[in-house]
Amino acid sequence: MATRLQLLFLAQLLCLCSSSADAAAAPGPTANSSRRKAVDRLPGYAGTLPFSLETGYVAVGEARFFYYFVESERSPEEDPLLLWLTGGPGCSAFSGLVYEIGPLYFDFHGYKGGLPNLLYKADSWTKISNVIFVDSPPGTGFSYATTAQGLKSSDTTVVHQLYTFVQKWLDDHPQFSSNPLYISGDSYSGIIIPTLAMEIAKGIESSDKRHLNLKGYIAGNPLTDPAHDANSRFPYLHRMGIIDDELYEGARKNCKGDYINPSNTQCANSVQALWDCISEMNDVHILEPRCEEDRSPILNNIDSHDRRARLLESAVSSICRNATYVLSKIWANEETVKESLGVHKGTVATWKRCNYEVPYTMDIHSAVEYHLSLITKGYRGLVYSGDHDSKISFVGTEGWIRSLNLSITDNWRPWYFNSQVVGFTKTYSNNLTYATVKGAGHTAPEYMPKECLAMVDRWLSGQPL
Repeated sequence: MATRLQLLFLAQLLCLCSSSADAAAAPGPTANSSRRKAVDRLPGYAGTLPFSLETGYVAVGEARFFYYFVESERSPEEDPLLLWLTGGPGCSAFSGLVYEIGPLYFDFHGYKGGLPNLLYKADSWTKISNVIFVDSPPGTGFSYATTAQGLKSSDTTVVHQLYTFVQKWLDDHPQFSSNPLYISGDSYSGIIIPTLAMEIAKGIESSDKRHLNLKGYIAGNPLTDPAHDANSRFPYLHRMGIIDDELYEGARKNCKGDYINPSNTQCANSVQALWDCISEMNDVHILEPRCEEDRSPILNNIDSHDRRARLLESAVSSICRNATYVLSKIWANEETVKESLGVHKGTVATWKRCNYEVPYTMDIHSAVEYHLSLITKGYRGLVYSGDHDSKISFVGTEGWIRSLNLSITDNWRPWYFNSQVVGFTKTYSNNLTYATVKGAGHTAPEYMPKECLAMVDRWLSGQPL
């Protein structure tokens, strides 16, 4: 039972991604780190892009990391540089670019079949920062490896690879080397973000010849300590009125707080009852309906044209958020799109928003210590949670933040946007800010883009939320 529940949790974790496998790594061209392309037009977008987009690859050993770089629309020479990591592991950074913090989105409601249309999104973090969206690990999105061995990855491997990625990318873009650098992202990347930031901090302390102007990190709806985050799910749902007192108290008494490793039959039975209770819920946003991305047998067994028609007929409604991800799969697999992006031919047979079959070892079991080390060294941290996310709930996040035993410099209070309360925040010593985003799920910017832009804009500029 313990193994089953752990697998259930890990299988559900993070990113709302499709579960199909990516193609095996193809040998492809022997790309080097300087290969990049300026993109001013994209299939599906009418006219010239109203922002500066560059795509390219950075070679790290046998891995070829594909990235999208969007310059700040305000002052690229001075604005911060964000490295954005999407969760999974195995979810493409394109998801961050189109569904979360980037300047594009699909015209889902106007979709009539064929190539989806892209529209400009004004509430983008690229309004106030330069953002590198990188597909990581290899096998994710358009990133690939030149050998099958190079496709094998892990938390620690990715951290070292991304450290090299940032160094090489800045070698190719020296004009951004003095911009304040923030490691940022969400979901499963909560494991990678502080660990990578700490690796960079160590390099700075050892007088690495490539000086990186690291200032801090941003972690949204972050997986941080998998056991702690998993065990916080049921307390969160109880606090939100979804699990009743009697059911919850029975589980709490029998399990003593450990719901993923039941130590006795009573605990196992209580946990099963809890799972039975919530099995039909949308765990990434407890108020929204649950809908599948494109996993139904009917959709999986029909050709591309009929698949699109089925999407329009019945797969989605305006509030079935997951189903909008189908458009990214249709768009990114068009050959004209790959050509426009400069994707190496023959390297990725089928693009997937998320690829859970990347050979990957989760070997960092907690990132809590890295948060403490970073802020102790003076780096700034912003951690935020969508308060309707039960997958990585605020209960778990607030719990590990409390374990840092930091003094509070600004007590729990509401924060505002357009004169409305849009969340709550608390500031700790050593420049750690925590915030909730009211009404948001997993992940917050996808649900509340205006509010999240205001939040990160204030924080990056040093203002209180």
